[in-house]
Amino acid sequence: MSDNKEQFRPEDHEHDHFLLTSVVGSYPKPKWLNRAKELYEDDEADFDEDNWQEAKDDAARVITNEHERAGLDTVVDGEMRRTEMVEFFAHRIDGYEFNGPVKVWGHNYFDKPSVVSEVEYDESWLVDEYKFTASATNRPVKVPITGPYTLASWAFNEAYEDDAELAYALADLVNEEIEKLVDAGARYIQIDEPALATTPDDHAIVGEALERIVADIPEEVRIGLHVCYGDYSRIYPEILEFPVDEFDLELANGDYEQLDVFKDPEFTADLALGVTDVHVAEVESVEQIEENIKKGLEIVPPEQLVVSPDCGLKLLPREVAYGKMENMVQAARNVEVDLDAGNIDIERGTPTPADD
Repeated sequence: MSDNKEQFRPEDHEHDHFLLTSVVGSYPKPKWLNRAKELYEDDEADFDEDNWQEAKDDAARVITNEHERAGLDTVVDGEMRRTEMVEFFAHRIDGYEFNGPVKVWGHNYFDKPSVVSEVEYDESWLVDEYKFTASATNRPVKVPITGPYTLASWAFNEAYEDDAELAYALADLVNEEIEKLVDAGARYIQIDEPALATTPDDHAIVGEALERIVADIPEEVRIGLHVCYGDYSRIYPEILEFPVDEFDLELANGDYEQLDVFKDPEFTADLALGVTDVHVAEVESVEQIEENIKKGLEIVPPEQLVVSPDCGLKLLPREVAYGKMENMVQAARNVEVDLDAGNIDIERGTPTPADD
């Protein structure tokens, strides 16, 4: 069990219990940012690199502030400077090459890159983004990074013997980037591995990649792993061997049908529980989110529980995304009050008999 969560407790936190509230990463972009991008990409428009940089800076400030107003304990800039989660990093890693979009499902296309030579680290990917966000807030900033297994799996591998070898090489680069982020002041890093849920038999590869990622990273730096919706029974309890402090799991989307998967054996890491469904464009009530949070207490005690949305919020209407966050924070604070008062049986995450 990790003991580095307390560093994120606000100094003015009113309750004895502390359920850390956070977001997975992505958030709806302001409509004007999309328009600014169109202007930047239009050769006939008078909108240069400086204008485009200013637009991204403004959007990052706006969304960071929005996270603050919602009451989140740790904030992200909503990934305002990023495009698709693999494409953004592939453009910054030597060895990747783009040859045009690939149809993935329906009418959706993905600009799937190819790895054509040995991957190498050149310039930092996220340090400037982190420094800017940290300067725009007085709250701790979480830094999401697409994990090496996903960066390998969602690309055409034309240079390495297999995806495992490519993933390990990428993990060494991620480790180098995290070291630079730590030097810049970052203390909360989230590795995103959505591909793990789709190819769970490769959890050993992900585990080895994570060992490389965390090599020589100070213990006070919190490392989380976000795994999107999938058949978690195929990767649990093996994932408990991963060298991370926190697992961020998408459970609201499946109406917590897989909750029992994590009850035996004991969940020994911190659990970042998805308590709002990002696939539903309506804001859950505070009361509903409170009940969802209590489901997490069926798996771990309060000191191991983190509260977040299921996944990134970027596909939702912005007002819905904000409403989900605001209600989520209020629900977490309400559950803390009940925990302080002894109104919740921590063993079961349910009201004590005296309060029934």
